[in-house]
Amino acid sequence: MKKTVVVTGAGSGIGRSIAMELAERNYRLVLLGRDSARLKQTQSALTNPDEHCFFGCDIQDAKSIRKALESMGADSLYGLIANAGIGGENIYGPEDRWEQIVSTNLTGSYYSVHECLPYLKNTNEGYKKIIFISSILARLGVPGYSAYCASKAGLLGLCRSLAQELSGDKILVNAICPGWVNTQMAHEGIQGFADALSISKEEAFNKAMEVVPLGKMSEPEEVAKLTGFLMSEDQSSFTGQTIDINNGALMD
Repeated sequence: MKKTVVVTGAGSGIGRSIAMELAERNYRLVLLGRDSARLKQTQSALTNPDEHCFFGCDIQDAKSIRKALESMGADSLYGLIANAGIGGENIYGPEDRWEQIVSTNLTGSYYSVHECLPYLKNTNEGYKKIIFISSILARLGVPGYSAYCASKAGLLGLCRSLAQELSGDKILVNAICPGWVNTQMAHEGIQGFADALSISKEEAFNKAMEVVPLGKMSEPEEVAKLTGFLMSEDQSSFTGQTIDINNGALMD
């Protein structure tokens, strides 16, 4: 029987690439996200699309996640990819996006884990896997991005705590911190940078790449392949770890 994995934020970008990688690795996928039309597009692009399912839900609402899981047609899970998140600036005041960003990126991931836990524990698999998709901005400060930086840094603390808490259940918990990745969210960030400096998007891109030693963005497929390895039975020793993939933009 195929192992079942939940992927949140599977409608586009890194989430869609992860779903495609895991489908090729012969997992059965449960795709979650707010935009059902995009989830359907992801499902259609997967290997053996009819084996997978999708549900529109908002991870800010634990009950919404619970309802989706109750409908997935499985009583156990092998893994969860907590990928769903939003980006952008936040400015203190009446239009502050702090609550929205933190509620989605951090609290939503927390809800996703805990709604999936009964299913993860209800399996005889040797090891189960939880992977958070965090960000290089969990480790760096960026003006105007306090909510995003704080929420992504919070995921690393959540990862470490859960890795300790769930070790007795043989659930391995890790986080991936991508740098610039060639996604719509990244290009929106570059455009915002360009607008703030009154320069072209190309000039903004070149400025952003000046601090990246390899001078390029990663492709979503690269993050997906790293995720695929962490999810695989080939590894049973990574837990509580943060793995960076950023073209040298941050080096330990």
